[in-house]
Amino acid sequence: MSSLLVLEFVSTVRANRSGLVDALEDVGGLAAWVGDHASELGIDPATFVATAEMRDEVVALRQAIRALFARAVAPGPASGADAARLPAFEPSLDLVNATAAAVPVAPRLEWPPGEAPRARTLPARTAADSVRLRAALASAAVELLGGPQREHLRACPAPRCVLYFVREHPRQEWCSVACGNRARAARHYRQHKNA
Repeated sequence: MSSLLVLEFVSTVRANRSGLVDALEDVGGLAAWVGDHASELGIDPATFVATAEMRDEVVALRQAIRALFARAVAPGPASGADAARLPAFEPSLDLVNATAAAVPVAPRLEWPPGEAPRARTLPARTAADSVRLRAALASAAVELLGGPQREHLRACPAPRCVLYFVREHPRQEWCSVACGNRARAARHYRQHKNA
């Protein structure tokens, strides 16, 4: 599982000119997001069916992971998207760990004819799509937060940005070039407005 997956998951809460946008706002949004990430999640998009209950569980997991991200970037500020609405740290940690443990995984060696062997990590037992989906996302969060990338996790400080990102080089301050440009423009405006 990649740290990119969990960053994309927590980034389903975004900001645009009109305010916050939640890509998982409804069942259709969840179905579309899972469809876009089905192979990484171990979900068959042809048989996947999102439900309102599944959406609620996935959003609760996202908020718990965002609470852990907020703790990981401290003493720096958390993302402004939902810092005031995040669940408490301990219950968030418990939820992420319990969700990741819901589907044990095992390595599997695959060796197609004429190709090199490759190892994959697959669920060790059959589980419903909702459980597998949430376990994959929680496991990706555990991997990121328990590994060396945690030290590089940041909340983007650009105006109106609510995303987290993993800093790829020491001078990186923002999640994207667009956010860097927006931050510099805002700073320039403030400096010249007060001059």
